[in-house]
Amino acid sequence: MSWFRPLLRYAAYALRALPLAARRIPTRLRVPRRMLGESVLPHKFSALRSVSHSVLSGGVGLVTWFLAFLAALGAFRGVCYPLVASDDLEDSWGGPTLAGAWAVHAALGVGLLPVWLLALAGLGAFQLRLTRGLLGRNGPRWPAPAAVVLVAGGALLFVAWLRQV
Repeated sequence: MSWFRPLLRYAAYALRALPLAARRIPTRLRVPRRMLGESVLPHKFSALRSVSHSVLSGGVGLVTWFLAFLAALGAFRGVCYPLVASDDLEDSWGGPTLAGAWAVHAALGVGLLPVWLLALAGLGAFQLRLTRGLLGRNGPRWPAPAAVVLVAGGALLFVAWLRQV
């Protein structure tokens, strides 16, 4: 279980990135060290880098919160399937009986939680790379364009989810 705790820390860092995007630069550099044990050596201050980090980190943070919402919604709907399902169980996964549909939906809703945790932890690791790339001295350059693509994909996912609801 020693692998589980770092995943939770990175997932928590990913969820904390949205409110951090509006904080001062020293706070944004201090949090990775306290939460993850990863230090970020500060780059010379630049308003463009600071604003870019705020916008991109906030956008990725919104995507992270949306994915966490989808995970919680899936787990809740799976466990509480008889309360949220319609009477037509013929086309339902595990149907045509309520017990079969409930078992399949509960197993999927709860069984996919580790996958969601991995996704959130991956976004936390990405947020760390983004902070190092824009605010740090020796970070990679690729996270900034990747964040733009990630935010655009998250917006498309959100719109698609809204249309199917």
